[in-house]
Amino acid sequence: MTARPIISVTFAVEPDGGVYTAVGRCAWALKELIRCQDKGITSIENPAPRLAAYVFKLKKLYGLVIETVDEKHGGPYSGCHGRYFLRSQVKVLRETEALS
Repeated sequence: MTARPIISVTFAVEPDGGVYTAVGRCAWALKELIRCQDKGITSIENPAPRLAAYVFKLKKLYGLVIETVDEKHGGPYSGCHGRYFLRSQVKVLRETEALS
């Protein structure tokens, strides 16, 4: 089995929400939310097997405010998907990556 990188992000919720460390896919999702800012992220543009689950964990475990906007899409599997926007102010304190 090949080693896979596992990332972690230590961040502060500003102005006074505490310091937390997100690990693995939750850390990846947080980095994407920060990177995309006003554009938001969606599983259509940021393929991830369980993006909604990572967003749920970020909200419930760390108290982040993340807005979900429903968007319609066409194609052979037409329907709706969510676009997620980070509304909390966060400051990244440390990022690490290690092999598992």
